[in-house]
Amino acid sequence: MHDVLHVAKLVYDVDYRTFDLFFKSDKQAISSISSYLLKKNINENFKVILDDDKHIIGYVSIYLHDDKHEFHFKSLKLVLVDILDYFVLCDIKKDDLYLAEIAIDESQRGQGLGRKVILDVIDYAKSKNFSRVILDADFRNEGAKKLYESLGFKEFNKKRVKIAGFERGMYNMEFIL
Repeated sequence: MHDVLHVAKLVYDVDYRTFDLFFKSDKQAISSISSYLLKKNINENFKVILDDDKHIIGYVSIYLHDDKHEFHFKSLKLVLVDILDYFVLCDIKKDDLYLAEIAIDESQRGQGLGRKVILDVIDYAKSKNFSRVILDADFRNEGAKKLYESLGFKEFNKKRVKIAGFERGMYNMEFIL
């Protein structure tokens, strides 16, 4: 239904540093992500964001406590990305809504769309009586952390993993509802 390569590029953009660790090029990573997306039954956890003309401008991915984490068994390299994620991402409690990923197309950034999507997720969480919205901000992305803080998110934990010369870390952040 959607341009899978465009969506795969957005997925890549969210965590390109980690993908670059395991793939020889961005094209190889995007191709692997695209193949995964084509084979995966995309569910309600993953929403593509369209503009009025039905062009893809981003995506958002949310999870609840009871959602099962899916490892990307179609590709060993994607499994390695998942393993790194396991050590640094938020632990989801029963009454949490976890905002796993948000990406806005490069051509649409700076227009407040990311802020609007996050506020929509917060409103949705309030309407469903969740106790908090949680998300992760990569240590290397101060801009995202500042955006989340400007919306009222607070850091409640830090997680880090080091493997050989590679380090990955996240600020686990929460918005109390």
